[in-house]
Amino acid sequence: MKMAVQDGGGKDELKTQFITREGTYRLMTLSEYSRPNRVGYTNTQGSAAVRVSFVTLPDPSGNGDRICFNFGRELYVYVYKGVKKAADLTKPVDKKMYKGTNPTCHDFNVVTMTPDSVSLVVGFSTGQIQLIDPIKKELSKLYNEERLIDKTKVTCIRWVPGSTNLFLVSHSSGQLYLYNEELPCGTAPPHYQPFKQGDGYAIHTCKTKSTRNPLYRWVIGSEGCCINEFAFSPCGTCLAVVSQDGFLRVFHYDTMELLGSARSYFGGFLCVCWSPDGRYVVVGGEDDLVTVWSFHERRVVARGQGHRSWVSVVAFDPYTTSYSEQDGTVDFSGGSDDETTQQNHTPNCTLSSGSSERSSVTRNSGNQASNRNSSGSDFNRMNAATCYRLGSVGQDTQLCLWDITEDVLRQPMCSKLRTSGVGGSGTFGVNGLAAGGAYHLNSMGGCVPRCNNVSTTLQTNAVASKDKECLADGNATHFHGMNMHNNSSAPSLTQRLAGLGFGDRKDGSGTHKRNFSLASRGGSTGGDKNNSSYRGSGTSNRTSADDPMRLIGTGACPRFDECPVLEPLICKKIAHERLTALIFREDCFVTACQDGYVYTWARPGKMGLASHIPSSPTTVTAAAVGGGIGPSGTVV
Repeated sequence: MKMAVQDGGGKDELKTQFITREGTYRLMTLSEYSRPNRVGYTNTQGSAAVRVSFVTLPDPSGNGDRICFNFGRELYVYVYKGVKKAADLTKPVDKKMYKGTNPTCHDFNVVTMTPDSVSLVVGFSTGQIQLIDPIKKELSKLYNEERLIDKTKVTCIRWVPGSTNLFLVSHSSGQLYLYNEELPCGTAPPHYQPFKQGDGYAIHTCKTKSTRNPLYRWVIGSEGCCINEFAFSPCGTCLAVVSQDGFLRVFHYDTMELLGSARSYFGGFLCVCWSPDGRYVVVGGEDDLVTVWSFHERRVVARGQGHRSWVSVVAFDPYTTSYSEQDGTVDFSGGSDDETTQQNHTPNCTLSSGSSERSSVTRNSGNQASNRNSSGSDFNRMNAATCYRLGSVGQDTQLCLWDITEDVLRQPMCSKLRTSGVGGSGTFGVNGLAAGGAYHLNSMGGCVPRCNNVSTTLQTNAVASKDKECLADGNATHFHGMNMHNNSSAPSLTQRLAGLGFGDRKDGSGTHKRNFSLASRGGSTGGDKNNSSYRGSGTSNRTSADDPMRLIGTGACPRFDECPVLEPLICKKIAHERLTALIFREDCFVTACQDGYVYTWARPGKMGLASHIPSSPTTVTAAAVGGGIGPSGTVV
């Protein structure tokens, strides 16, 4: 198989198969899902990202898998046949077209589903929320219909784990709202009263005589700073939130306490996921990196460097992750004294039943948290992992797989390493090389290793397409994100600088030179104060806007030479458009890209015969079947 050229301008060959230690993954060309007719969708750059949701209904026949995806103004639900049979796009379970708004995200309720019914909640670009049953088609409720609660785009929507009627919604306004599907919304803009306040966040309730939606409003970071995604922990106890201000914040959901935080190397965090055992949170973002944060230690323990653009999605593969034989509960009560003194509640992430103080929701082991890491499975293992498999996709159209081992993640944070003759004026590449007295991370006494094929499951989300200002080393540092799209023409100044050696990898033979975002240390003392309004997790009331250097060199944002730098196990170009979804399933993984295609990749030894027969009557080309919106289409 021909190797992909990592730094080609637009000639990279699309991969339809690739090899890992467990075998060969293959693209199932007849298992692609898309809208039947794409006429009128020639430019999708301004459309909402294509998102994918799965549910496995308790169907006695074993054909309970359903897939939902959005594309432009349309929403589709199909029977998902995976690697078993070819996709049939002529018979959607449900399809809807909306006027004046686009669906942006969606989630199935796995608690209330039956063989012939399932609740699907959908968020829209204009702020509304719709609840439908794509199977029975009798259910249709609208929330925030008049946009009185929030007028901005819904960025993420999730059912509260274990709940029959509660769902959480984030908006680009930087606010989270908790809804009860059984309650109405008010006929006037809601009036709020403070309920709880903490470092960098505030929570409000509605001042109403009768209970109505929203039940709670969370304002995270500075008001108006977009929340890009949130994810519940596997046990449903904790909530991880990533925002455009570059912060990961992890909360105890029921007590609303901030448990810990992390800061991006620069730019915003765009995506987040939990490891299957709940020990690690992984984020990706506009720094082109995958960042691993330890729940137990409350600090960043590794960064993954492999994407050439913003990281769009990160997800763990629970089926390839290796586990120890030890049994029982994962205890997160550890951590250093100064890291946990401000925390009143440190949860034990178990899947045993427990009660929710606020929502009166019973979480039980049969109803796992809804997240993309284990969609459609009953994967409830809580044994400690010894080798994590992570996946990430980005705007560079590449899929990266990462293997990360516990010995790498448990290395202590190193103190700042300096070289003579560099001082504060040296220029550093993201991979640790310095101009003038250049050094590599591997040459620093083994303190910060560059790890090849180390085991961890990471996902990532994207590409820096314009100059970013960021924090670094005691001085404000300007990080120049490079637009590394494959159709780039003349090299930018940053790319030309990378050719001088700042961005070259010199840690092994046969590796390709890659250009990454570069960092130059300046002498100014200012910072991007508008983009990092956050009240830290310490006892001080000062925010990072008041003191933007406060987190640099700490566990929340270690310098690049203070934690391990990981390299991907594989890095393959698998699409022409930016990738927007990645979900691992037992016999395959699923990706989606901005042109509306949803791809199925069979795991080694799992390829179904019907899906690989070229003469199958069902084809999945862009114009395979005549389109049109059927009578089931609705308009918001």
